Amino acid sequence: MCGILGVFGKNPTNKSDFEIMLSKLAHRGPDETGIVRENNLILGHQRLAIVDVSGAHQPLQNQKNQLYGICNGEIYNYKELRERFDSSYAFRSQGDSEVLLPLYQELGLELTNHLDGMFSFIVSNGKELFAARDPIGIKPLYYGSIGECGFFSSEIKALIQYTDSIQEFPHGHYYKSGEGFFPYYNLPENSSFITDVEVVLEKIRSCLSLSVQKRLMSEVPVGVFLSGGLDSSIIAALMAERLPQLHSFSVGLPNSPDLKAARLVAEHLGTIHHEYIYTEEEMEAVLPDVIYYLESYDPALVRSAIPCYLVSRLASQYVKVVLTGEGADELFAGYSYFANYDDAIALHQESISILKGLHNLNLQRVDRMTMAHSLEGRVPFLDTEFIELCLSIDPALKLHKTYGTEKWLLRQAFADKLPEEVVWREKMEFAQGCASSTILSDRAKTSISQAELDEARRDGFPVSSKEELFYYRMFQSHFPHPDVANLIGKWQGTLH
Repeated sequence: MCGILGVFGKNPTNKSDFEIMLSKLAHRGPDETGIVRENNLILGHQRLAIVDVSGAHQPLQNQKNQLYGICNGEIYNYKELRERFDSSYAFRSQGDSEVLLPLYQELGLELTNHLDGMFSFIVSNGKELFAARDPIGIKPLYYGSIGECGFFSSEIKALIQYTDSIQEFPHGHYYKSGEGFFPYYNLPENSSFITDVEVVLEKIRSCLSLSVQKRLMSEVPVGVFLSGGLDSSIIAALMAERLPQLHSFSVGLPNSPDLKAARLVAEHLGTIHHEYIYTEEEMEAVLPDVIYYLESYDPALVRSAIPCYLVSRLASQYVKVVLTGEGADELFAGYSYFANYDDAIALHQESISILKGLHNLNLQRVDRMTMAHSLEGRVPFLDTEFIELCLSIDPALKLHKTYGTEKWLLRQAFADKLPEEVVWREKMEFAQGCASSTILSDRAKTSISQAELDEARRDGFPVSSKEELFYYRMFQSHFPHPDVANLIGKWQGTLH
């Protein structure tokens, strides 16, 4: 995992400004800083060393062909891809990202169709530029411009003071200079579904197991966020089958339900378990930093980001990579409001809709809170093969009324790997399970008057509650650029 920054065009920014911009991303990769400048191009990279720790330096360079690149993320099938070039390309490292250069030389715009991973990257010869973001938007990328120069960055904060405009790079798209953006991936539109329950359960088990296995790719320690809920517990169970000394991490206020459930799972699986108990005062103390790193003021996202920030801080003391349970609720209709659905096709379409919005909601939270502590987060449920499997399952099997509980398929598929009380535990949101879901909203209600909220609305502030205004004020202090408020993802309807 890393932070990337690129500037492309006539008279790119001066060295001093570029270094200041890149320094804003240092938390994403403190192990090494790399910069290359070639004519109309400057590429910068903050590296968090995961694969080929000592040798995989970036920016990537093929000076023979004057081709350069930077990448944030992991290419899980890089070994398979490298095999096609073993005799025809002189690799300089064993890193996963370097395969992008020969792939681009051979495949051009078709490059992204061959990648299995989470990524945002830029490849350029100084005359033209190619950039892309992974299919689901697990890894972030933003772009902006000033004059004839285009800017690309892993986070908004690097662009705030230096570009006239800032926009989010769309997930599942690539960009070619002079031509624009093009989609290369869309979620499947299924006209028929798998209806045999036993077949479905077996496919869920085998496909998710493979997804976890590929995400153990690392030369540094790997752990798991363990809330004690179903999703993270399943990921922990599959990891524990392959890692003899698995570190698990949990946080919460005193007496939070998650802490108790996580201890139970950790004991059952035999993980090396770590937990951190925080206070209400600590939640308020870290809030400004959380909003700075999160780059959002959406109340649901901020509330869940605080425990994520604290568990990331805890995990970073022991490991460099963590797996999380993100994505299961979208794939298996796990949120409480799904219980209101009677129409299976409508439920299926809603699942697709919220999957498309994950890139600047839950995935943004996981990426920013882990990276705030130089920690790489991986999300096995959002493997594209597993997503496509889940969207091929008869959605009637996901209706709450079919089995009388949410996520029955997922519970049943892994019922033999976890304690019964965890498998059938009632669904809780992350902040709710940590016992912190209302503390900040209560604080906002006491610190902001109705008159202040009314005035903010009259002034055009994009807020709908005292809590949102409470966060928005902190957000504005960090991100005064006029475009930034338009980049904020917000949960719609009754999701939280």
